[in-house]
Amino acid sequence: MSMRCLSSLALLGALAGCASAALQPIRQSGTSCSEKRADRLLFGMNSPSGPVDETQWQAFLADMVTPRFPDGLTVYRTQGQWRGASGQVEREESRMVEIVHDDDPEGRTRIAEISAEYKRRFQQEAVLVISARAQACL
Repeated sequence: MSMRCLSSLALLGALAGCASAALQPIRQSGTSCSEKRADRLLFGMNSPSGPVDETQWQAFLADMVTPRFPDGLTVYRTQGQWRGASGQVEREESRMVEIVHDDDPEGRTRIAEISAEYKRRFQQEAVLVISARAQACL
């Protein structure tokens, strides 16, 4: 067996070990950690009737998002682009809301309700939802 083949096998073994390692949280004194779900929702701020203004955005947060996740969330102002149904790349101001919550059917339903209402209210083609398992330590 050549040295190159042995090196490749060693690298493959090392990578396989990394892939199977469990997520290890960074623990601080006095913290507790638990398995959660982290959802990122990306909302475009352009609509067929004009940009979603700050007053409309804050009302949406207050009416739809906060009541469903009163324990907390984070909102980021972002710039995004995507290829819509028109086939053209569209660039627009956007908002990302990150919510860490229990991974249960009720939480997933609340995320879907938020997405559906934003699309309905602001005539959006899509709201991107990115979901991942997470370790949350408080």
